[in-house]
Amino acid sequence: MEQCSEVFVGIDVAKMRNAIAVADGERGGEVRYLGEVDAAPESMRRLIKRLAAKHERVHFCYEAGPTGYGLYRLITDLGHPCTVVAPSLIPRKPGDRVKTNRPDALALAKLLRAGELTAVWVPDAGHEAMRDLVRARAAAVESLRVHRQQVSAFMLKHGRIYPRKTGWTMRYLRWLQEQRFEHPAHQIALQEMVEAVRIAKERVARIETVIAEFVPSWSLGPIVQALQTLRGVDLIVAVMFATEVGDVGRFENPRQLMGYLGLVPSERSTGDTVRRGGITKAGNGRVRHILVESAWTYRHPPKIGKEKLYRLEAVPPRVREIAWKAQSRLTARYRALSGRGKKATVVCTAIARELVGFMWSVAREARAT
Repeated sequence: MEQCSEVFVGIDVAKMRNAIAVADGERGGEVRYLGEVDAAPESMRRLIKRLAAKHERVHFCYEAGPTGYGLYRLITDLGHPCTVVAPSLIPRKPGDRVKTNRPDALALAKLLRAGELTAVWVPDAGHEAMRDLVRARAAAVESLRVHRQQVSAFMLKHGRIYPRKTGWTMRYLRWLQEQRFEHPAHQIALQEMVEAVRIAKERVARIETVIAEFVPSWSLGPIVQALQTLRGVDLIVAVMFATEVGDVGRFENPRQLMGYLGLVPSERSTGDTVRRGGITKAGNGRVRHILVESAWTYRHPPKIGKEKLYRLEAVPPRVREIAWKAQSRLTARYRALSGRGKKATVVCTAIARELVGFMWSVAREARAT
């Protein structure tokens, strides 16, 4: 039997064993299941070489997941194209209720041959390391929030109300230390929770220090530096945007980036009926959340502060122009939307959407220079 010159290989990856399926290149060609292979790199290397020896062109794909991009780098290092597939965008039949390794691998192979799969952007090893560090910081911030909430709930349960508005200052911590309870167990519980807050806060500070140390030597360091010229964008916001979005060059226009971050309005229109709703929230939730928080700073009149002045001096003139244009437009936009009676959440979301466009322009300019 004559071997097909081009094949498409679907891999259903797992922790221990990967399921392999192969689809012949011609339309309607045979799709066969090869079985499961040990997920170790050496085993996968032997399989890839065996398939490459039988066929002229071999295309691979697998779903993005917890196994990471090691398999992608292994396949591309061997000189073969590989697609890491977005799991949420894989076409599925509505009535299909069977999900096992074999049908998943067969479906990937057929869909890859048909060109129906959507690829995710794959970062290099250095970029992935920075992204893991930024996500570790986000996990530490969430842990800090939980520990603080536990202290607040404990004090509320015992009827201890802090007399001032701002919490978690040194004055607030002193107030916590002054509290006395009749039962020693309550006193110990409060001290343990306060200690957990202190440890979590120190963890966040340590990670932020390490992030600041690594940014100058990072390939996207100039982009991070340029993004900080925008109001509401500090080091953490800029680094998180760069790590999660990656190469802005893959977005042809700002609206594509807005859609990627889920900041564009949803719509259900047919015929003469037009219905628009809230934002889609279909993209990266981490970046969307911090950008909406950053948009809150545009409620103030345009002004260049002391820290931003030093940031502006370190970037090209074109970036400075974009930063000032963004501040002038978005502050006016904030005032206009608020004056029309829009809710603060709606206003901040609209400002965040336009802020993304300016961040796209700044990142492209920094990337070009």
